[in-house]
Amino acid sequence: MKFKFLLFLFLPLFLFSQKTFYKVVRIKDGDTVCLLMNGKEEVIRLGHIDTPEKKQAFGTRAKQATSNLCFGKMVSLKANAKRDRYQRIVAELILPNGTNVNRELVKKGMAWHYKAYSNDDSYAKLETTARKNKTGLWKDKKPMEPWKYRKLTKAEREAYNSN
Repeated sequence: MKFKFLLFLFLPLFLFSQKTFYKVVRIKDGDTVCLLMNGKEEVIRLGHIDTPEKKQAFGTRAKQATSNLCFGKMVSLKANAKRDRYQRIVAELILPNGTNVNRELVKKGMAWHYKAYSNDDSYAKLETTARKNKTGLWKDKKPMEPWKYRKLTKAEREAYNSN
């Protein structure tokens, strides 16, 4: 009787402490992936970060870095249940070993801390260290923030990319 009571008491705690894992089935770009969730693909926008655009310097490398970290792997989400204006879930991806994919991308110099949408100082510190060490995109002579690059005209992008 005592065992059943304890089981009844602690089972909900056990169940709610368990993480749900999803398979990464597609990498759209450096900061957007697709997970298989409940039998369908769900687009996840990596929170706190912004990676170079595909045609921007380091855009392809950022996508490859994301792929190397998590493609085909199981991940859990650390999210605040928010969706962005494109209806993507905004979240941090956590590998089973505890590695935070979002933080790793900043640490590897493949992403900026997206301060307009994040006030998490740990990301700012990771970016500062990557800049100081000239890691990844910080090797570039004039790295441009993706949010600024997206606002350029086609002619301005071509001029920027040719330098």
